[in-house]
Amino acid sequence: MKLPKIVPKVVPKVVIDTNVLIASLRSRRGASFRLLSLIGKNKFEFALSVPLVPEYEDIAFRQAKELGISAKAITAIVDRLCFYGNLHEFFFLWCPYLPDPKDDMVLEIAVSAQCDFIVSYNKRDFAGIGRFGLNILTSKEFLEFIGEL
Repeated sequence: MKLPKIVPKVVPKVVIDTNVLIASLRSRRGASFRLLSLIGKNKFEFALSVPLVPEYEDIAFRQAKELGISAKAITAIVDRLCFYGNLHEFFFLWCPYLPDPKDDMVLEIAVSAQCDFIVSYNKRDFAGIGRFGLNILTSKEFLEFIGEL
């Protein structure tokens, strides 16, 4: 796949979709785990919102047993995301835009934070976000973009 030609800011800004967090919890060998391990290392900035954090927790806690991870570990991971993430407010100004309201939440954060990318495995669900100056990349594609894969 040809990666988008975009001149990043000092470091690119992203929003990390919940499915990337869950993929990182599934395997320590995948691109999502590698992406989350780079948080706090000045390779990229990522945006968070108050509604996104409980979404991360809700999905992770519901899948904890299946993932083989403790609630304590999930809490520690989400706390780390909160520590390094840049908190942004948004106000649901033009929702709904996407078919899934939870994807709208991710899009709103990305627009509010002036992100370059949304990192997600659900590319199809974010069709049309180019209109907002955003690109959608998988974890692997984003790692390639920042030269970490």
